[in-house]
Amino acid sequence: MMNLPALIASVFLAFNVASGSAVPSQKILGSREFSLNDRYKVASVNEVFKKNILLNMAYLRGSVTQKKDIDWATVESPFTYSFTLRQGESFAFHDSVLPEYQGKVVKTTNAHFNSTEGFVSDGYLVGDGVCHLASLINWAAQDAGLTILVTKNHDFAKIEEVPKEYGVSIYVSPTTGAGTRNNLYITNNQNQDVTFSFSFDGTELKVDVIASK
Repeated sequence: MMNLPALIASVFLAFNVASGSAVPSQKILGSREFSLNDRYKVASVNEVFKKNILLNMAYLRGSVTQKKDIDWATVESPFTYSFTLRQGESFAFHDSVLPEYQGKVVKTTNAHFNSTEGFVSDGYLVGDGVCHLASLINWAAQDAGLTILVTKNHDFAKIEEVPKEYGVSIYVSPTTGAGTRNNLYITNNQNQDVTFSFSFDGTELKVDVIASK
């Protein structure tokens, strides 16, 4: 039985074909997801990871630009969001980038994962959990065959549901802003636009990497 999104898509396609309208062909190059209820085995710590991941996504989406914007009920609500890299353009997880990426990075998550931006602590680090988001994005982008540089792996600690070879360590100094060697860099090496599409249903966070033909 066809699910509702697939049914809507097929009706839309049929309408456009019948009317003679051109519909861009899209291909999913990579797709990964994980549960935000399974980020850490201790429930209280998991809640911190979950909040930080979703707050990071809110900064990425632009729905939060500073701490005073934060409404946790909204931050933790289901959402969809996407951004596109054109050929040769790069994404970096944060804006402290290596010299070779200067002028090439067109998108970051717009955050630095500190308390002044509203990120929370489990008693160890402020911003714990954002490495999980970076690792999920890396995993999907690796599937897609994009050009990726991970400057520091997260092999010092397990990330649930993510194989350790895809782990990414993320950090920006709250005082100097330095963090070029704790970043994730992704460059579109395709001869077409590539879109990163995110969806959160209240439990699962999913990343699709989609090429437009």
